[in-house]
Amino acid sequence: MAKRGKKYVEAAKLIDRDAAYESMEAIELVKKSATAKFDETVEVAVRLGVDPRKQDQAVRGVVVLPHGTGKTKRVLVFAKGEKAKEAEAAGADFVGDQDMINKIQQGWFDFDVCVATPDMMSEVGKLGRILGGKGLMPNPKAGTVTFDVTKAVQEIKAGKIEYRLDKAGQIHAPIGKASFDADKLHDNFKALIDALNRAKPAAAKGVYLKNIAVSSTMGPAARVNTASFR
Repeated sequence: MAKRGKKYVEAAKLIDRDAAYESMEAIELVKKSATAKFDETVEVAVRLGVDPRKQDQAVRGVVVLPHGTGKTKRVLVFAKGEKAKEAEAAGADFVGDQDMINKIQQGWFDFDVCVATPDMMSEVGKLGRILGGKGLMPNPKAGTVTFDVTKAVQEIKAGKIEYRLDKAGQIHAPIGKASFDADKLHDNFKALIDALNRAKPAAAKGVYLKNIAVSSTMGPAARVNTASFR
C-alpha cells in the first residue's frame, strides 16, 4: 500500500471512512480536506447497479453543470463554410477541416473537446484511433456531432461534461474546484446525480445508485448517503 503524505493523513482525520454523510456535509468536508497548494478539482465517483458488459445497460450522457467546472475547455470544431464561421462566432478556440485533421495527424493536441458537423465525420473518422484513444472522438450521444455548433460550443464553454460508465461499473466526473462555494458544488453535484437517474437503463434491476463518494484531487473521499437520491 502506498505511503500517504502528512497532509493527507491529517486531512483524513476529518472524515469517517465508515460514515455515509448527507451530500452537503460530504462536500464541506472535502473542501476542508483539500490542502494542496493548487486549486484541487472536486470529483464524484458513483458505483451503479448495472452490468457494464451488457450493451442495454450502458450509461453515457452529458450534463451542463449550473456553475461550470472551474476550467474553461479549449474547443476544436471540425466544420467548413458557414458552419465554420458560426463556430468561430460562438467562441470555438480552433476551427477548420482538413487543415486541422493534418495537424492532429502530426501530433497536435492543444484542445480539450472536439465538435464536428455530420458532413465532416467521414474525414474526422480517419482520426478514430488517434482521437478515440484519448477520449476525444466526436460522438452524437455526447452532442459533439451536430450542425448546431453554436449550442455545442456554448454548452461546453458553460460547463457541459460527459459521463460514461467504465468497465468496473463506475462513473467518475468533476463537479468544480475546491475554491467553489459549497452551495455551488452542491448544485453541480445534484445536477450530475439527477442526470444519472434520468439515464437509468430500463434493463437495470435492483439498487441503481449503489455508492457515491466525493473527493478532491489530493484528498480523501467522503461517502454520501444515497437514500435521498434513489
